[in-house]
Amino acid sequence: MSELVQQNPPCAPQQSTRVTKSILKMLITDMRPLSMVEDKGFKNMISVLNPGYTLPSRTHFTKLMEQKYQAAFQKVKVSISKNESRIALTVDIWTSVATEAHLGITCHYIGNEWKMRSVCLAAVPLEYRHTARNIAERVEEVTAMFGIPPQKIITIVHDNAANIVAAVSMLEKKHGWTGIRCTGHTLQLVISAALKNPSIERAVGAARGLVEHFKRSELAGSRLKEKQRETGTSEDKLGQDVSTRWNSTYYMISRLIDQRWPVTAPLSDPSATQKGKHYPDLKPGQWSLLEELSTALKTFECATVFLSGQEYATISSVPALVKGLLRSNGGASFESSALKCFQGTATEQLQSRWEGILCEQVPNPVILSAALDPRFRRLTFLTPEQIIHVQAKVRIEALAVRRDMVRQQSVNSPVSTRVPESSTSVSLLDSLFESEGSSDEDIQGQLEDDINNQVRKEVQAYFVERPLAKDGNPLIWWKGNQDKYPTLAKLSKSYLCIPATSTPSERLFSAAGNIACKKRASLGPENVDMLTFLHSNANFLQQC
Repeated sequence: MSELVQQNPPCAPQQSTRVTKSILKMLITDMRPLSMVEDKGFKNMISVLNPGYTLPSRTHFTKLMEQKYQAAFQKVKVSISKNESRIALTVDIWTSVATEAHLGITCHYIGNEWKMRSVCLAAVPLEYRHTARNIAERVEEVTAMFGIPPQKIITIVHDNAANIVAAVSMLEKKHGWTGIRCTGHTLQLVISAALKNPSIERAVGAARGLVEHFKRSELAGSRLKEKQRETGTSEDKLGQDVSTRWNSTYYMISRLIDQRWPVTAPLSDPSATQKGKHYPDLKPGQWSLLEELSTALKTFECATVFLSGQEYATISSVPALVKGLLRSNGGASFESSALKCFQGTATEQLQSRWEGILCEQVPNPVILSAALDPRFRRLTFLTPEQIIHVQAKVRIEALAVRRDMVRQQSVNSPVSTRVPESSTSVSLLDSLFESEGSSDEDIQGQLEDDINNQVRKEVQAYFVERPLAKDGNPLIWWKGNQDKYPTLAKLSKSYLCIPATSTPSERLFSAAGNIACKKRASLGPENVDMLTFLHSNANFLQQC
């Protein structure tokens, strides 16, 4: 008797479509290369899970992803075009393990519902040299592709790399886009300079070696866990720092200090740490120095975490936070000469690197955003003369916004040609007394006077109002007061949307901000832009 082979019934068309869409969603969510659908292991898994399903080819998935990208692209483009206020950009360059460079560009604005919106525009490849001109041209190409007119962009937030700084300078001269250096990168430079002290470097180096010992030695790591349980200490793993992230050094030493006693016990145990191994315990003076250093860095870490947020206004907080850091750092009391040196260097760095921010010179979007934030509208970090100057600048910008609002109202409102009967006699009498010089210019002049009076009253009332509590949400406040201050509400959207850091763009690529970075590094250049766009905008697209 011949052996009958049972054939699996094929998937129903609807079920097959659902499975295919699910696979595509997985590729986007997990940032997997499209070549994954050709892997033997993946094919085998699909055949086991659904024997009747025929896995489409890589070419088919590429077409599906392109279709999804085009649909998402149009949604993003329409959303940005509907937004009436100005927008901010953040930019960052990422290089893959294959040394292929990509320029990440993210757009930020405040929507009609008064919520911060961040949208990834692109992660375009930089095929040529990373010159300032090439970078500037790619930024212009991407914004034009999304139909964003140059006058709609108010700022570009960027890191301190020389080529990006030069590119933004070109764009500022050409389009008037003000460049703002990333607060996070600037703090990195401040702390890095302050940490360059021989005693601090030796203590941090010793701490780094201690952490490395427990990461390399399985036995030492096991004994550490035992001691953590015995002492009732949290079983947290020791973390190694990264040279490009000063806060990782803070996390490393603060964790080490918390785990000091469970850590030191295995070091004196010959069964856990062999003789001759160069991982001795830190000297008492080094432990004391690290404790002081942890205290000194804690305030900076708090500011960094706050300024990296995406869902609330951050740029307006920078002047007050810088003043607070200067006050906190300068007022701290340390015993070691090394920390006193750290203290002095940090103060010098803060003052020199933010000298331009803490002044009223215009254009200064950082100061203007603080003035339009109800928490900081008193501008206590400025002198009385500077405050008057900033308030005058706010009034000038508010006048421009008000004129634009009046123009829009005249365009949108139909003009009635019928004259009411009750006004006929008055109109005739007015025409008799009208001088020959009376014309549209007189009407326009009266309209301009009305606009000036409205804006003047609105600005005066806003600045004398009691400030919002520091833990309050300025966007919620503006949502509730936009009818009271309609002109300033619209103006505030253009400034409060600016992020304090380039983290949103950097998060597209950085291992510190995105766990998918290592997976993305293996992607081909043709897929990076599409996958990054779809992956990064997933939540945004669901809300559209």
